Amino acid sequence: MTTLYGIRNCDAMKKAWTWLDAHGVAYTFHDYKKAGIDRATLERWADVLGWETLLNRAGTTFRKLPEADKVDLGRDKAIDLMIAQPSMIKRPVLESGATLLAGFKPEVYAGAGLS
Repeated sequence: MTTLYGIRNCDAMKKAWTWLDAHGVAYTFHDYKKAGIDRATLERWADVLGWETLLNRAGTTFRKLPEADKVDLGRDKAIDLMIAQPSMIKRPVLESGATLLAGFKPEVYAGAGLS
């Protein structure tokens, strides 16, 4: 089963949906804003991808954080921030069997054997 995680109003999400649909990949969508995300999932993703990859530091939500929240950033603090504000999770995250991808690049999706 393939699951695409993210938030509805996101350009990267729209590109991923378009790519998956065009390549006939069946998937379910998990909306962080509506369904949230649990610590165990984020910890598992951080173990595979690294918390640095998962945390979207370029986004508005992260940039608006108080400086105190940005200093001494490590795995646990980053996961706490992503749980509190799921918009800080890089989008999309795609999970399909043993495949776990963060962000959208058509060539990476194609290389992952999703098509």
